[in-house]
Amino acid sequence: MVVDLNFYKGKKVLVTGHTGFKGSWLCKILVQAGAVVTGYSLIPPTNPNLFEISCVGKEINSTIGDIRDLDKLMKVFNENKPEIVFHLAAQPIVRDSYKDPVYTYETNVMGTVNILECVRQNSCVKSFLNVTTDKVYKNNEWEWGYRENEPLDGFDPYSNSKSCSELVTHSYKNSFFADGQVAISTARAGNVIGGGDFAQDRIVPDCIRAAEKKETILVRNPHSTRPYQHVLEPLSAYLMIAQKQYEDIKYADYYNVGPDELDCITTGILVDVFCKKWGQNMDWEDKFMGGPHEANFLKLDCSKIKSVFGWKPRWNIDTAIEKTVEWAKCYFEQKDINECMNKQIIEFFKGE
Repeated sequence: MVVDLNFYKGKKVLVTGHTGFKGSWLCKILVQAGAVVTGYSLIPPTNPNLFEISCVGKEINSTIGDIRDLDKLMKVFNENKPEIVFHLAAQPIVRDSYKDPVYTYETNVMGTVNILECVRQNSCVKSFLNVTTDKVYKNNEWEWGYRENEPLDGFDPYSNSKSCSELVTHSYKNSFFADGQVAISTARAGNVIGGGDFAQDRIVPDCIRAAEKKETILVRNPHSTRPYQHVLEPLSAYLMIAQKQYEDIKYADYYNVGPDELDCITTGILVDVFCKKWGQNMDWEDKFMGGPHEANFLKLDCSKIKSVFGWKPRWNIDTAIEKTVEWAKCYFEQKDINECMNKQIIEFFKGE
């Protein structure tokens, strides 16, 4: 099953975290689909950033605000009356969560409380999706993927706060939405890559920065295994879940969203593929620098979303890196980023 983007034409959609990497891509897809999009988020987290480069803010109703500010968030709901809500706003970096755990918990936990409180008090909402992470699970360093019924207990403040966000969602769903008026799901996605990610402490942006400077890529932990996927993969799944549960509440549930097992690879292999796709004799060096705990082995079992919806990943890791490199070179050569993004969206959703 593939999401029917025609479903979103004319639908009122709210995206929190719309100025971030994933949020910008999601808004771009929704605009292309003809949705009426409202965004609520802090200013873009990096400079440069995809939100400004893509000019997506000019195509939507963009509100700059803090997810911790319930009054301002409620005002946006009252003014725009969204039918569908995608909650992406978060403090998403593991290392930053060690530096500022209070802000991380305030944003990722109370932010979820605030958005659900707005949903609770606004009957216009029919479909709500909370986007969390594969890191919500208690990580036993297993070689097999985690399923949706595994214990939630992230180790670091980021991962743990997203576990808490899941629990908040479960509680609100049971306490306030048992009447079936609003369909509520969470989606636990793996590591995403793609054009326009300028974050620190993420391997592909680090690769691109090194490539721009024609420097050797320094890899912090080449042996860690992660479920890497192109950003359009989870976004298509989010759109599909929100659509299907809007049409039939029986689809409201908790879903893992990740690549096939062949694409759960080590960071070292990922960088090998990047160097091959970039060309120009790019290479990398194992540069373990220590630092706070991060999971070493992590992948998801995505049998559920495949069984329920017939969903499957479309771009393997080779294609995902190729599309990321394509975007980066377009950016560095000062070509039309909008054209590049729209082309990739069309290619992905048409299965080309």
